[in-house]
Parts: sequence; C-alpha cells; structure tokens
Amino acid sequence: MSRLGNLGHRLHRGEVSYDFVGKRKLWYGVSIVITLVAIIGLAVNGLNKGIEFSGGAVFTTPKTSVSTADAQAKTQSVIPGHHDVIAQSLGTGGLRIQVSGIDSATAGTVKQGLAKELNVDPNSISPQVVGPSWGQEISQKAELGLVIFMVLVVLYLAVAFEWRMAISALVALIHDLTITIGVYAIVGFEVTPGTVIGLLTILGYSLYDTVVVFDGLKETTKGITSQTRFNYSELANRSLNQTLVRSINTTVVALLPVAALLFVGGGLLGAGMLNDIALALFVGLAAGAYSSIFIATPLVASLKERTPEMRALAKRVKAKRAAAEAKGEEPQDAVPGDGEDDEPVEAAATATVGGQRRQPTARSRGRGRPSGKRR
Repeated sequence: MSRLGNLGHRLHRGEVSYDFVGKRKLWYGVSIVITLVAIIGLAVNGLNKGIEFSGGAVFTTPKTSVSTADAQAKTQSVIPGHHDVIAQSLGTGGLRIQVSGIDSATAGTVKQGLAKELNVDPNSISPQVVGPSWGQEISQKAELGLVIFMVLVVLYLAVAFEWRMAISALVALIHDLTITIGVYAIVGFEVTPGTVIGLLTILGYSLYDTVVVFDGLKETTKGITSQTRFNYSELANRSLNQTLVRSINTTVVALLPVAALLFVGGGLLGAGMLNDIALALFVGLAAGAYSSIFIATPLVASLKERTPEMRALAKRVKAKRAAAEAKGEEPQDAVPGDGEDDEPVEAAATATVGGQRRQPTARSRGRGRPSGKRR
C-alpha cells in the first residue's frame, strides 16, 4: 500500500489527526490576507475584459513572421484614435489581434491597413466585430447566472443539511471566487466567456468537495448531545480528517490535466484562448480545496458552538474531563461506542472517530444449549 493510502487508512481509523478546526483562527487569518491581496490587485489593475464584454474587433491573420510586439505597434499605427490593442500568437503561426472600442466601419479600415503592414492578402484576415451593447448584455447575463447559482446553492444546502452549513459553503464559494478574480487582475489575463465558464466550473468543484465533508460531518455528529466525551469541534475535526485524503486525491487528479492545459497548451503552444478558462480552473480548484478544508468546516464549527445545545455539551465534556483528572484518571479519547454514554452517537461517529466498532458480546450465547458433543 502506498504511503498516501496508508495515511488515509490511519486518518480514517483515528490513529492520526491534524487539528484543522482547533487552529481555525490561523486559517482565517491566512484567507483574509490572500483575499485582501486579491481585492487590492483588482482595485489597482482592474480586469482586462475581452471584446465580448467591452466591444471591439478581433483580427485573425494567416501565418506570418511578424512578432506580437511589432504587430501590436503596426495595428496602433493604422487605427484612427487611441484604442487598446492586444496581439497573441497562435499555434498555426498566425496572430490574433484584438482591438477594443471600434465599430464595423472602422474594422474594415483597420483590416486593409493591417494587411498592408503585415504584407498579407486582405481576404486572408478574418475580422470578428462585437458591439458594446451586445458585450454589456453578455456581462449582465454572466452576473445574473452567477447570482442564481449562489442562491440555488444556499437553498439546496439549507434543505439538505442546515442553514449554518449553507452559510459556510457560501462564504467558501465567495472566497474562491474573489481569489480567482484577483489573480486574473494581478496577472492581467483576458476575461472572456470562457473565463465565466471556468468560474462556474470551479465553484461546482468546490461545492462538491464541501458537500462531501458536510455529509460526513452530519453523520458523525448525529446524536452528539447524548454523549459527554467529545464536543462539536472535536468531532468536526475528526470527520474532516477522515475525508482529507479523498479531497487531496480529487484535487490533484483534477489539477493535472488543467495544468497541462494552462502551461503546455497556453504557454508552449501559444494557444491564448486556452488561458482564459485554464487559469480560472487551476486557481479555482486549488482555492476550492483549501476553502473546503480550512474555511467551510471550521466555520460550521464556529457557528454551531454558539448554539445553547453545543455550549451545554462543551460544559459537560469539560466537567467530565476535569473530574477524570481530579481522580487521577487519563481523559478518555478512545473510540465512541465503548462507553456507557456513547451509544447515541451511532455507527457513523464510531467509524469516523477512529477504530473499528466493537461488536457486543452476546451474553445469552450458549444458554439453553445441551452440553456434550453433538450427535
């Protein structure tokens, strides 16, 4: 068995445990710092919106020896007025030149001038013009789709689990979204409809990971108030440890093809269109795995511990441990299920908190059975 697989079994049995929930203030601080950096980058640099959102034209040229810097300068020289120009090399050897804020008439003039500057046939340059009103409509639809997605997520989690888990999942999703958009602003990658698709995709991945953790947490804490061995944060941390390796494996397997798409397809092959969706997926998947482990579950524990039931449970657990220490006994930290007050925690908590569940010995075994050998 591999080391990671062995670690997963040890985490599942409770032999190894990392205190994620207990150190939640540290994780909150790290997330706040990262989020502030993303917000500052967004405020300073802004988003580099593609023509699908801002309006303009895209010119695709045939194979040429002109560099992207020269093509950008030549395009600026044939455009009346000042417009933002972005030139990208394509895998075919051609160029993709984007000019913002021009209409169809201006695009025709730019096409003729660009063909002359690049010394190519004007008919070999294919322009694509997008009006600003259409771009604004696309932006509004993208924002509306994102809001609807968030609302549906909160409603589903509130019904399937509880409102505290729904709020925690929403905070984690906003955390992932803010970091991803901030990285786009800092790096300066173009925001296109592919970026929106990537954002919705990584939110789905993050939500999937969070739901897996929440489902285990729900089963682990069932009947928690009927025992006095563990408080909510301790059981939440044990449940998180149980699903830790699964979350890591899922994220790594998803990141490998996305990394190939970003660094090989977008970097080596010069496929600029791939960068739009690949960067969102790469950053979002990493941020989603982080938020599911370090943000969502600790935040649920923080909200649950404020309830009167969990406060009363924490006092009973603390009192029981203090009484055990006063008697010189070691505080019990074994598997729930072997004590007289642990039965209501049920089999899910037994499996999660560590070790295999003890099967009760049948006291009536052998009663009424005649002695001697069977014939």
